[in-house]
Amino acid sequence: MREETVSWKYFKRDIVPFAAMVAVECTTVGSSTLFKAATLRGFSFYVFVFYSYVGATLVLLLLSLIFGRSRSLPSAKSPLFFKIFLLALLGLTSRVAGCKGIEYSSPTLSSAISNLSPAFTFMLAVFFRMEQVVLRSSATQAKIIGTIVSISGALVIFLYKGPKILVAASFTSFESSWITGGLLLGLQFLLLSVWFILQTHIMEIYPEEIAVVFCYNLCAMVISATICLIVEKDSSSWQLKPGFSLASVIYSGLFDTSLGSVIHTWGLHVKGPVYVSLFKPLSIAIAVAMAAIFLGDALHLGSVIGSVILSFGFYTVIWGKAREDAIKTTKIILEPIKNRSRRLFSLYGAVVLLSMNS
Repeated sequence: MREETVSWKYFKRDIVPFAAMVAVECTTVGSSTLFKAATLRGFSFYVFVFYSYVGATLVLLLLSLIFGRSRSLPSAKSPLFFKIFLLALLGLTSRVAGCKGIEYSSPTLSSAISNLSPAFTFMLAVFFRMEQVVLRSSATQAKIIGTIVSISGALVIFLYKGPKILVAASFTSFESSWITGGLLLGLQFLLLSVWFILQTHIMEIYPEEIAVVFCYNLCAMVISATICLIVEKDSSSWQLKPGFSLASVIYSGLFDTSLGSVIHTWGLHVKGPVYVSLFKPLSIAIAVAMAAIFLGDALHLGSVIGSVILSFGFYTVIWGKAREDAIKTTKIILEPIKNRSRRLFSLYGAVVLLSMNS
């Protein structure tokens, strides 16, 4: 009976989070791969983004009705709603840049460039004075070195494509602009880092996760609908035909944008940000496999070298952040002990002084 209890605890504590994080990375890469396959068949990425936000908004509306609290949504005239609207505009721009970047390049490159997020976030946090830079600290040194290494790895991927080392049977021939796609993907994750900072600020003011994400998706849906009406003049481009177009929209709206975010949030709560971040480079290997199977995409030597360098920089930044958090936690734990020691020492000194005077 005791062995069964231990096995269940191990399964719940270690196996389930591990499987969930791998599933999330597969879901994210799967969404990019389906989108790439749909665009190869003429599906507009503007329409894809709009329908994805529609699906996510409907799912989040259902979740807010089931799990949401009685706290009212922010008023349309409040400063908080303006910040959420700005968050939506920022997120939509990031998404459009990412979709266009994948259209020019590949899901594999998108997965590799996504590892720049910690480096971008660190640089922006320093710029906005949200992060203290102590050059003598090993944690700060690790984050600086990791940022430089991550950017170096990204530059290798951008500038050196190299020979093909894995060639799959091509189902669809297409031309790609590697550097343009890489720059757009870099812009996506730079904007995403700004998005993280703004979202953190909003959550401090209004700590209602489901309500904030619902309002965000609703605003993004309205903005993307306006853009689609201006850009896409042909009404036939709005039609969701059976096949990759319909599958990509349903998959992105239901699994990637909605449930993927929920699982990520659960993983952060159960295991913490460092554990969740460790799985990010896994998306590169998943993307390579999916691109070879479903797109007939080839793997280039430059992508392998750059991805290895980028992943090393990614883990270095994450280690620096974990080191910094551990130091802060230790200080919080030891501070009461130090204060108590000072009081005891003062009391002991007073007793000794009284004894000498007597």
